[in-house]
Amino acid sequence: MPLLSNGYVNELYKGRRAWPEVLNSYWRRLHQCLRLHQYDVVWVEKELMPMLPYGFEAQLLGRSRLVLDLDDAIFHNYDLAKSTLVRKVLGEKIDRLMRRAQLVTVGNSYLAGRAQAAGAQWIEQLPSTVPLSRYPAPDMAARLHRSRPFIVVVWIGSPATVHYLDALRPALQRVAQRFALRLHVIGAQAPTWPGVVGKSIAWSEASEARELADCDIGVMPLADTPWEQGKCSFKLIQYMACGLPVIASPVGMNCDVVQDQINGLLASTEEEWVCALTQLIEDSEKSLTMGTHGRAQVEAIFSVEAVGVRLAKLLRELAQRPSL
Repeated sequence: MPLLSNGYVNELYKGRRAWPEVLNSYWRRLHQCLRLHQYDVVWVEKELMPMLPYGFEAQLLGRSRLVLDLDDAIFHNYDLAKSTLVRKVLGEKIDRLMRRAQLVTVGNSYLAGRAQAAGAQWIEQLPSTVPLSRYPAPDMAARLHRSRPFIVVVWIGSPATVHYLDALRPALQRVAQRFALRLHVIGAQAPTWPGVVGKSIAWSEASEARELADCDIGVMPLADTPWEQGKCSFKLIQYMACGLPVIASPVGMNCDVVQDQINGLLASTEEEWVCALTQLIEDSEKSLTMGTHGRAQVEAIFSVEAVGVRLAKLLRELAQRPSL
């Protein structure tokens, strides 16, 4: 029962917010919550009603067995908000939901630490995943002999997060002076930087895996703030599922996903990004080896097939427990 519709997401990727759809979504969610008592377990992604107080959600949940799932540091939207009113009214909302939940599932150790500090009674760390059926195993031999006169660096995300790419501008401009390089941006507008050829690609569920697989290097630059510490490196997992070597900022879970010099590289400074990009461009065989290791890691750790069995077991176990 998604809160927001595909129509809202499509508008968001065009840089617009469809406020009437938001209101309709809250109305639908309210009616959905009236049926929660019919179910053995209620699994909530982050929160039922964003920007509404904990007490309202507690009433909607009633005595339900609750699984609260966090793959972002959503609590920082409230406890680190600029508005004093938001911090006062909502600053402890997610912590209270974590205490209320019988089970909290989190995507990384930073989120697990917050859940523990909040007093959650049962915490399980489950990574973000991709379904292998949508990411078929790449033909690495064909990629090695791919004949095109340029290298494609790819970033995937939304208009709200494309600003992270700004940190790569100096490095990409320097590398583009030595190599024929293109920057593909999926889901947002590609920057127009002198010396760097950019291409904007509209995001769609049906085409994202194909668009990624047609690239050579996946990047995930991040700032090092509390919000980024809560990110679960989904971009990296998508890149690796497509057999791409990756370069990422050593922030939060990126350090767990990227095995430096095995499935990709970690880079902090401009010079490190230049060196990492240059290494992967100049050594195509090493790049393919890293891509192969990344794909194997996704199959073993970051796939729905690997994690789904464990999640199903947790849900069944919770369903056997008494409700509130």
